[in-house]
Amino acid sequence: MNKGGKKFWMVLTVAAGLIVLAGCGRDLPFDKPPLHIDRGMSEQPKFKPQSENDFFADKSSMRMPVPGTVSNDELRDDPAYYLGKDSLGNYIEKAPVSITMQTLKRGQERFNTYCSPCHSRVGDGKGIMVSRGYPPPPTYHSDRLIKIQDGYIFDVISNGIRNMPSYRHQIPVADRWEIVLYLRALQLSQNAPINDIPEELRGNIK
Repeated sequence: MNKGGKKFWMVLTVAAGLIVLAGCGRDLPFDKPPLHIDRGMSEQPKFKPQSENDFFADKSSMRMPVPGTVSNDELRDDPAYYLGKDSLGNYIEKAPVSITMQTLKRGQERFNTYCSPCHSRVGDGKGIMVSRGYPPPPTYHSDRLIKIQDGYIFDVISNGIRNMPSYRHQIPVADRWEIVLYLRALQLSQNAPINDIPEELRGNIK
């Protein structure tokens, strides 16, 4: 290899070494901050939650949304559907969804998955968890719960009550309403008057 070739490779090696050292320099201790040609994401001017910001009069970096701001994921502007309540905060009487065989079957599936371990598959409050020592929930077939508003049941599923935890994270809103519909069908199946049953089927009842 001639002198020119050796010189070229020597310069190339030195240049490569400088590049490597420049890349590693960020992790070495320096009295002065390192010089970055491209800062990239190594520095992000931001304020952490609960931090102080002298720019605002109240010294808080956390700001309320601008009036009229709309959520970019879920606009829950229907309290009847999302909360089970009317505009005054009262529980709604009837579920704001249609009753179909599809919704009832979905409600049955979700009920058997999430509710039956405590409430049992017939809703009498004698599920397998009760046999293991868990405090028994009330039966769905009491006069109080037969007459209670659909919105109340939806709210209990969403937020829990007493020993029952919240299921808002496990069960989507639509499924909660389908559980309410199925629960009503379950109540009817255990408390239906004989006149609600077709005559040709009454003989099968024991």
